[in-house]
Amino acid sequence: MKRILTVDDSASVRQMVSFTLRKAGYEVVEAVDGKDGLAKVGSGKFDLIITDLNMPNMDGIEMMAAIRKLPGYSFTPMLMLTTESQVERKDAGRKAGATGWIVKPFDADKLIAVMQKLVK
Repeated sequence: MKRILTVDDSASVRQMVSFTLRKAGYEVVEAVDGKDGLAKVGSGKFDLIITDLNMPNMDGIEMMAAIRKLPGYSFTPMLMLTTESQVERKDAGRKAGATGWIVKPFDADKLIAVMQKLVK
């Protein structure tokens, strides 16, 4: 079973993402912010990471940049799931290691389609 880490400071968004992914057959681990996400990455290998951008303690871009430096995470797909859609923010996300960008509110079918392309 593929393991997915979802990182968002909104409990309702984490629950919606987790419900959608579990229903599609993925194992999901939740984190409440970038610091928590980075700590959970240390607990075992993930096949994909989905993160919000704006969070307290450590934002999604800082977390992705830190994860990219860890052994075994150079090529792990990472998606930004956020309300932000500005070109500058997307560029910063790509530079930090984002594989893709999904704007909230998300469509469950579209999220699953993206997952199936990224997690083999």
